[in-house]
Amino acid sequence: MVAPAARPTGRAAGYQAPALYDAEVVHVRRERIDYQFAHKVYLWLVDVDALPELPAPLRPFARFEARDHLGSPERTIRQNLDAWLATQGVDLAGGRVLMLANARCLGYVFNPLTVYWCHRPDGELECVVAEVHNTYGERHCYLLRPDQSGRARTEKCFYVSPFLEMGGQYQMRFGEPGPKLSVTIALRQDGRTPLTAVLRGRRQPLSNGALVRLLLRRPLITHRVSALIRRHGITLWLRRIPILRRPKHQPQEGVQ
Repeated sequence: MVAPAARPTGRAAGYQAPALYDAEVVHVRRERIDYQFAHKVYLWLVDVDALPELPAPLRPFARFEARDHLGSPERTIRQNLDAWLATQGVDLAGGRVLMLANARCLGYVFNPLTVYWCHRPDGELECVVAEVHNTYGERHCYLLRPDQSGRARTEKCFYVSPFLEMGGQYQMRFGEPGPKLSVTIALRQDGRTPLTAVLRGRRQPLSNGALVRLLLRRPLITHRVSALIRRHGITLWLRRIPILRRPKHQPQEGVQ
């Protein structure tokens, strides 16, 4: 059984959730060619033990379901996360977990990256989990131990882009999900940085009006994210960037 969620205390108590982040994603590629793009998005920050309950007309535009994340669709997101953390020797003892992700919109969602800030019952950060999805229906979780400045490193061991080699190290920085959001991921390979991705946003307290405004400004956001990934892939292919063979995916225990 999963322990009931502890009431947020310490630093975790100051993180407002649920909330919306009006954000921008920037990718900079420095491998074979220089290629850069920036897109406006919006993301949700939610407490996995207190997912938002929206009015009936808005529910089709924002649903959070276990099948869209690690683990079994028969359990809750929190249960699946706790079960996977247990395989890594981590017990949050019911501490608060904040999840940054896209919500399922009109029956579809794609999350290139889901971030979980995992806290102990005293509100202090225990770890960060970065759940990465690729366009082949595969996913992988990285357990991270950020330092006081939010920086963490981990070996790349999951195939994401067909235009980037396997191996290397991710250098990441996760700013606390406060009034401003900042996440940076840089891939280092053989002394080079072929890819840097940056996510920056501003928090908007959740209200029906705020959500409707974002739905109108960024319609069908999850469909758009998936389509843009494919569009940029086609652009790189047309510029004759070699496609690298995808290795056989080795599912992680509790992630699939």
